[in-house]
Amino acid sequence: MAGKAEAGIVSITAWPVAQRLFNTTEFAWLWLIARIWLGYQWFVAGEHKITDPGWMVTGTSLKGFWTNATAIPASGKPLIVFDWYRDFLKLLLDSGAYVWFGKLIAVGETLIGIALIVGAFVGIFAFLGAFLNWNFMMSGSASTNPLLFVVAMFLVLAWKAAGQWGVDRWLLPVLGAPWSPGRAFQRAEVEKKPATA
Repeated sequence: MAGKAEAGIVSITAWPVAQRLFNTTEFAWLWLIARIWLGYQWFVAGEHKITDPGWMVTGTSLKGFWTNATAIPASGKPLIVFDWYRDFLKLLLDSGAYVWFGKLIAVGETLIGIALIVGAFVGIFAFLGAFLNWNFMMSGSASTNPLLFVVAMFLVLAWKAAGQWGVDRWLLPVLGAPWSPGRAFQRAEVEKKPATA
C-alpha cells in the first residue's frame, strides 16, 4: 500500500487484488454465487419461523432459546460467556420481549434472504444478517453462524459489486450512497436551486 500526503491528509491506496475483488464488477459472478447461497440460508431459516405460531404468535420458541442460553448448568460453564450479554437477554426475557422479538426475527430473516437473493441493498442486508449471526453466536449457538457471518462480511465489503447481477444494478445509480447521492437526489437538488436572472 502506498500513501500520498496532501494538506495533512494521507490517502492509502487499496491492494490491487482487493480493489479488483471488492470495487469492480469483474468478480460480480462470485458475489452472485455467495449472495444467492447466503440469501437462501436466511430465507429457509425465516420461512419456517413465519409459519410457526411459536415465533409469530406467542414467541415461545424464542423464549425457549433465550431461557436455554441464559441458564447456568451444574458444570458452571454457561453457553453465554459474557455476563453483560446474559443480563441483556434476561432483561428481554423478564420483560416478555420474546413475543414481539420472535416476529421481528422471523420476518427479518425472511426479508434478508429475499433481498440477498434478488440483490437489493446487498451491503445493508448482508450487514443485518451478520448482526443476527453475531447475536446468535453471542448466545452460545455456533451451528452455521460463523460461516454465514464470514460470507456476510465479505458481501458487506463487496457491496458496490455484489448486487451488479441483481436489483442493485439499477438501485445504486438512482439512489446512490449517503456520501454520493444518485440521480434521483441530484435531480431534486437541481430543482431546489433558484433560477438565476
